[in-house]
Amino acid sequence: MDPKRVQHAVSDFWSQRGNQKGKLADGGKAGGEARANGHMKTLEALIKKTFMDCGIPEKCIRTGKPYLPGFYRVRKQWDLVVIYKDTLVAAFEFKSQVGSVGKNFGNRFEEALGSATDLDAAQKKNNAFGGVPPWLGYVFVLQETDETEKQGRTTAALFPTDPEFNELSYNQRYQEMIRRFIGEGVYHGGWFITTQRSDDGSVVYSEPLATATGHTLQVAIEGRVKLVKAMLGE
Repeated sequence: MDPKRVQHAVSDFWSQRGNQKGKLADGGKAGGEARANGHMKTLEALIKKTFMDCGIPEKCIRTGKPYLPGFYRVRKQWDLVVIYKDTLVAAFEFKSQVGSVGKNFGNRFEEALGSATDLDAAQKKNNAFGGVPPWLGYVFVLQETDETEKQGRTTAALFPTDPEFNELSYNQRYQEMIRRFIGEGVYHGGWFITTQRSDDGSVVYSEPLATATGHTLQVAIEGRVKLVKAMLGE
C-alpha cells in the first residue's frame, strides 16, 4: 500500500469528519463526528483499488449498502463486498474511534465479533455462500489520545481474566483484539491505523500492529483473489 496514498486517505478521514459534522441536524452535539458518513471512503477506495489491481472488475465491488445474509438475523449491511462470478470473494467492515474510547470500546468489539460470527454461522448452517467459504476483512482507525494510551486499566472480573490483557492501554487492547481476530480466523485480513491531528491541522498516522498493516492486507487480498480464481478454474 503506497504510504503517500495512505497519508492522503488518513488526512481525508479527518477532513470528512469535520465537514460532515456540520451537516448533522444538531451540529453533531449528540455523538459528534462519529455520526457522520463518508469519512472512511478514501480508505475504502484504497481497498477497492487493491481488488481491481488483482483483476477484479469494478462492477463486482459493491459499496454503499451491500447486504449479506446472516443466521441469527436475516441480513447484515457490510461496507464493501466483492462478488466475482457468483462467488463471495470478500466482505469488509470499516470502523473508527475518535474520542470516548472508554464508552465505546466494548461496542466496537461486540459489533465486530457479532458480524463475523453471524456470517460464519450462515455459511455453516445454511451454506449461504456455496462451496467457497467467506473471507472477511476489518479496517479500523483509532485516534491516539491520552485516554487511549493510558496503561494500567483494571482487568478485574468475577473469575480470572487472561493475563495477556494486564496493564494494556485501550490502544493495545484494540491491537490485541484484531491480532486475535486474525489469528483465530474470525477475520482473515485486517488493517489497524492510529492517527493524530494537531491544532495546526497536520495529520500523522502509524500502523503499530505487524499483522494488520496496509501492506499485509494487500498481500492477503492478492492471495485471496488468486485462490478464488484458482478454485473457479482460472
